[in-house]
Amino acid sequence: MNGDPHTMTHDRKETPPGAGIDPQVEPQPEQVPEHDLSGALEAVLLVVDAPVTEAALATAVGHTAARVRQLLLDLAAGYTAASSGIELREIGGGWRFYTRDRFAPVVERFVLDGAQSRLSRAALETLAIVAYRQPVTRARVAGVRGVNVDGVIRTLMSRGLIEDVGTDPDTGGLLYRTTDLFLERLGLSDLSDLPSLGPLLPDIEGIDDV
Repeated sequence: MNGDPHTMTHDRKETPPGAGIDPQVEPQPEQVPEHDLSGALEAVLLVVDAPVTEAALATAVGHTAARVRQLLLDLAAGYTAASSGIELREIGGGWRFYTRDRFAPVVERFVLDGAQSRLSRAALETLAIVAYRQPVTRARVAGVRGVNVDGVIRTLMSRGLIEDVGTDPDTGGLLYRTTDLFLERLGLSDLSDLPSLGPLLPDIEGIDDV
């Protein structure tokens, strides 16, 4: 039977490769096999320099955040049971490996070779004011301490403990707040875990009058 050549040509037309695929849909990450899952999490945690969230880890291994959390808890318990020199902690909204506290003197001797690198009392006082009244300007911090704090602020910023977050609309001065590293160093999940203000900074309320 003879058919319309135009119709026949149309009937033989093939679907182009990739047709029907939504270019806006992101490809799903390859799922790590169950027997490699714990090892994959350990490998990722070994290369991070800040706590990583369960959601980020779940994306990396292609499993649910709930499954990742259970494995992280199991790993942490395993390191503790084995009296390992490292421990896995949930801190600052994420997970990261740390050296166990009782080995801190050994680690400090190795890393610092006997040289202690501690914050001065002035730096600690300034850091406390920023932590409790953030965001706060340098002028207000200086008003509470009664001394110039320019050098101390630079030290805290170079240590990664505080950062500037814009300017005060009233004075034009830079505003400072603490960083995630600050929470990590103090072992806090968030600022609500800070101890009560009263016994630490009895003069802090005067800061708003500066």
